Amino acid sequence: MHTPHHWTTTPITPDLLRGALDLERTEHGVLPHRLPARARAQCADPQLAMAESQPSGVRLALRTRASTIELDTLPTKRVYRGAPPRPDGVYDLLVDGRLTDQASVGDGNTVTIDLATGTAQHQPGPIGTVRFTGLADRVKDVEIWLPHNETTELVALRTDAPVEAAPRGERRVWLHHGSSISHGSDAASPTTTWPARAASLGGVELVNLGLGGSALLDPFTARAMRDTPADLISVKIGINLVNADLMRLRALGPAVHGFLDTIREGHPTAPLLVVSPLYCPIHEDTPGPGAFDLSALSAGELRFRATGDPDERAAGKLTLTVIREELARIVRQRAAQDPGLSYLDGLDLYGEADFAELPLPDQLHPDAATHHRIGERFAGLVFEDEGPFCAPGA
Repeated sequence: MHTPHHWTTTPITPDLLRGALDLERTEHGVLPHRLPARARAQCADPQLAMAESQPSGVRLALRTRASTIELDTLPTKRVYRGAPPRPDGVYDLLVDGRLTDQASVGDGNTVTIDLATGTAQHQPGPIGTVRFTGLADRVKDVEIWLPHNETTELVALRTDAPVEAAPRGERRVWLHHGSSISHGSDAASPTTTWPARAASLGGVELVNLGLGGSALLDPFTARAMRDTPADLISVKIGINLVNADLMRLRALGPAVHGFLDTIREGHPTAPLLVVSPLYCPIHEDTPGPGAFDLSALSAGELRFRATGDPDERAAGKLTLTVIREELARIVRQRAAQDPGLSYLDGLDLYGEADFAELPLPDQLHPDAATHHRIGERFAGLVFEDEGPFCAPGA
């Protein structure tokens, strides 16, 4: 692309980014990660590698007079064989905190996933550019939120005026960990995932460790949270433990305790909220593993189903109902020694009545409208009034 000589190219360095825990140098530029290299080295799961490299909540935060901003990126697109095509990832442009523009990159690498066999094929593709023009000619704080569900290498940042890192300000930092729903699956854009919506309403800075398919009480995730500066911390646990059929009831309690113990090593007094699963009928009383519904796929639809037997609960297999009871019990037990610890029932965010009105299109993930509702509910219950994250003196 022809670049006028008066343009400024600014190296993309960690001080320009929010929401990433690591920045990897690549052949083309830099790749934001939401787990540090030490954590990634401890798990070779391709699902985790894909999820943590998708930059949910990661944004460039700039202060500049620029009226035009160009960002060259190399996305990695996912294609599910037999399923409807996924929309291109969305870049949200915020100017002084207000959503001002949106764009996408149509080019990039593709990974074609065969759900019937579990195989994946990688196809390299070209670098693309998002371009935002017509911005006000004044000093302003600009955020470019990267696509929450599309791995994005950052290649070059060009502007028609110099940029510097936006000041961090006085806002409290909220560190959140959860599953694909927290990651933002099926939200319309990166600032409309339910955690981003809740953070905006709560007036806090989000660090989103929602990891699709990977909220599995991994010790390396707890250590990453322990080592990440934060004022407010939440952990949403349950659905992935069930749909991965990862552990039995005997392992769950000690794993939750260990996860919370590790977080507390780095954040001994910060408000710490444990959130149980949202309503999900296929797994309320039926254990995992979860699976793709291949009969739906043959009709061109992406849907999930539970393959376990409800009678297996007696042998310690986990369901969402079992996990909610256990999480509530653990928080009650710990709260006597940990006054900063609290519990939120996920059914208060999205319950049976919500499912009747706004069903889960694929039986697992909320749609864009439901992300708005969950974010607003969370903000009302957690950030406002007497909520566990309410501002001091509020």
